[in-house]
Amino acid sequence: MAKKRRKLNKDFERKIYTSRKNVELVLAKIYDIDDEDIQKEYISAFNVVVSLYDQLKEDYEKVGFNDNSEDVLKTYKNAFKLFETEFEI
Repeated sequence: MAKKRRKLNKDFERKIYTSRKNVELVLAKIYDIDDEDIQKEYISAFNVVVSLYDQLKEDYEKVGFNDNSEDVLKTYKNAFKLFETEFEI
């Protein structure tokens, strides 16, 4: 039986790309923090955002664009905004 092709969405791919750039930027800023205790605190808080981004990317690569994709993206964006409001970067 032939493998079902995953559904692609160029607009969603751009959102994933932008999300990756945002994650990389924040991680770079976190790694620039000199105080190790503060840096560890930021990293542990930001790990939630990173794991949601990883889930978003993995889901799209394996399954493609589906009904769940927008929900995962929304959850990621909410977590990112929450991190930004709680931690000054």
